[in-house]
Amino acid sequence: MSNNPASLDIQASSSHGTGQTPYSAWMQTDALHALQRTVSDHPGEHAWITHVQVSELYWMLIIKEIQTAQACLRADNLREAHRTLRRVVAHHAPLQAIWKSIEWMTPSDLFAMLSCAVAKYGKDTALQGWTYRQMVYLLGIKQSQHLEHFVPQPERLAQLRKVLSEPSLYDDVLAYFSRIGRSVPTSLLERDLSAPYSPSKEIEQIWRDIYADPDKNIELQQLGETLADIAEGFTEWKHRHLMATRRTFGARPAYFGTEGVAWLMPTMNEIPFPELWSARTFIGDPPAVCPHMSKARGA
Repeated sequence: MSNNPASLDIQASSSHGTGQTPYSAWMQTDALHALQRTVSDHPGEHAWITHVQVSELYWMLIIKEIQTAQACLRADNLREAHRTLRRVVAHHAPLQAIWKSIEWMTPSDLFAMLSCAVAKYGKDTALQGWTYRQMVYLLGIKQSQHLEHFVPQPERLAQLRKVLSEPSLYDDVLAYFSRIGRSVPTSLLERDLSAPYSPSKEIEQIWRDIYADPDKNIELQQLGETLADIAEGFTEWKHRHLMATRRTFGARPAYFGTEGVAWLMPTMNEIPFPELWSARTFIGDPPAVCPHMSKARGA
């Protein structure tokens, strides 16, 4: 946008001629505020819809940031990749915060809305939305069984199949490590990228080597810490979703006839970048004698 005041006046005049201010035209506020279409008479439904739609916007924002970071890694631009990934960390903060806007919700509140939504649209869950699934694939959690849910959306099904078969963010990190001389097994670089990732002792050793000396490999350590922040933010969101499910569903059947909590609990162990975490067992110099261990021996 020009810094010339006369130019701004012309733009404002032109925008008013179409019935919008420059701000409304840029931010598409008319379209944005027409998207909250309630199906029930519950006074809290607008808050529920807004909560979910804001989540969708942030998931797509995270997708775009990850894709940008991947492009930077492929260009061996670690610094710009890291700057981009720091934004992903920041985007998780509002995702956690908006849970506050629906903490008031009880099972009676939610079912008053869901019964109307199911009658109009059918049963579903946000965790089977294509935006969330694409983000999860980019974070390296590859599970092809979820694709069958998107048969009614052929374009999204094709999109997700493509993302499933392409490198995740972690795959691009490992490829970058290989290019800078780290010993990444060829089998990992040439594996079927659509299959679930299996942790490797060789990759764990790479992370151990990166962190072995606090004064060396600073940029790679910073990358590791940012990846850890992203994984924590993702896992924290899942925990909040799990607790919201406990709060509003209890032990009722929810997702595809399975108890909601039972369906979600295994996902808590799906933590991105697994060797970054397992390597922590071996990083640093613990005291030679741990007082807790000596107590255990004396018991």
